[in-house]
Formats: sequence, C-alpha cells, structure tokens
Amino acid sequence: MSGRSGLVARLFWTAVIGGALAFWFGRPALIGTGCALILILLHRLDRPRRIRRLIRRMAAPHAPVLALRQRQECFVDAYGNLIDDGWVRERAYFAERTIVPQLEARGLGAAVDDLWADILASVEAAAASVHLPDESAVPEEGIAYERYCAARLREAGWNARATPASGDQGADIVAEHGGVRLVVQCKRYGKPVGNAAVQEIAAALPYWSADMAAVVSNAGFTPAARRLAAATGVELLHHDELAALHPIRLVDATPPPAKKRSRRGG
Repeated sequence: MSGRSGLVARLFWTAVIGGALAFWFGRPALIGTGCALILILLHRLDRPRRIRRLIRRMAAPHAPVLALRQRQECFVDAYGNLIDDGWVRERAYFAERTIVPQLEARGLGAAVDDLWADILASVEAAAASVHLPDESAVPEEGIAYERYCAARLREAGWNARATPASGDQGADIVAEHGGVRLVVQCKRYGKPVGNAAVQEIAAALPYWSADMAAVVSNAGFTPAARRLAAATGVELLHHDELAALHPIRLVDATPPPAKKRSRRGG
C-alpha cells in the first residue's frame, strides 16, 4: 500500500468509526473524530521532516570516516580547479550501500528517489560535522612524510621504522605490533593515487614476511587502485587513520593439529 493510499484509508476509517460513535455519543464523539482527523493530517505533513531526521541519524555514526573520505577524495588540480569526482562517487556509494538499505528495511524504499537529494545533503552534513587536523602541518617532502606517518603509527602502539631509501622493495615503513608485521607505502600527492602503488606494496608483503600491507596518502585513490586493493587485501588509508590502526593478521599462521595415524596404517 502506498503512503497516499494508506493516508486515505486511515482518514476514511477514522471518519467511518467516528461517525458511528457520533450516533451514540453525539457531539463529544464528533469533536473527537475531527481532532483525530486533524492529527492524522498533521502527522502526514510532518513525515518529510521526520524522514530527514532519520537519515541524519543513520549517517551520523559514520561521520569521522566520511570526513576523511571527503578530504581524501578532493584535490585542487594544476589549474586551481577543485576536483571532487572521487568524493561524489564515495558519497553516492555510501548512500546506496548504507542509507538506502536501512530506509528499505523501514518500508521507505519507494521514496528513495524523492529523498535522494536529502540523503546526499545529510552525508555532506555528516562529513562537515567532524573537525579534522590542519593539513598544512603535514610534511610535503617524501622522506619527511614517511617519518610523519611512522610517528602516527607509533601513536597507535606500533614499533615503526622507515626502510632504507634503496632496496625497500616498495615498503617505506615496516611496523610491528602484537606479533603482526605491517608494510606501508607513503604517497604525498596532489591527486588520487593509482594502482601502481598497490602493486608495489602487494609485492613487498611477501618480501618482508608481513601480515598486513597499506598504502597511505593525503590524497584519494583511483577506482582502479581500490579494485586492486580489494582483490589483494591491501589497506588504502589516509594518514589521519594511522593513529587508530590495529593489527590484523590476514593469514592465520597457526599450523593445524596433526592427525592421528590410523591403527590400520591407512
């Protein structure tokens, strides 16, 4: 049943039941019925505002990540133009994968098209609600940026060190925490990082006998880099995420228990 037909049905049955009660109780029942009809209409008129408030509540828990993604996916090109294509894609992805399913679960799926602008506006508002550290304090030179990223990892409890300038096999930082080894490639760019960086750090993973691999950048990542990272298990991170990075062992190195030999020698 659509929202409009549901409203009509509620008004109809309220009027019918109220009219029947008016025959028995007279004027009080008639006044009560009129008040009930007015309340139903007011509730209906307030529906858009309530839905917008619901959407904001859905987006709010993800505000820190959205703020990072917005910063990561926007950059200024060589001509001084703000390029936000990556953020537009990320915003739509979040809306489609996180907000829309929750609306559908509440029976509001049919209204998604009409609500799309409100959904995107709520995502923007959630991202804008988080104050991020000033980017001007982040070093722009490559080696200094690597040291900055290593320091952020140490804040999270990692024993992080920069690798030698040559022979690093794609890893700028090697860090260990709780028996887990992480290799990191750092990219201080003015545009999204491509999949070459993902390929290099994926190759560094077995070379350094590491358990985790990540590419860290102040900028965003191209769609090709994201697809390759998803296929190889490489983390794509903004440097602000390093201070909260926890060790995760991707492959359980614990050997399976030995099987008992059969008494029959099979």
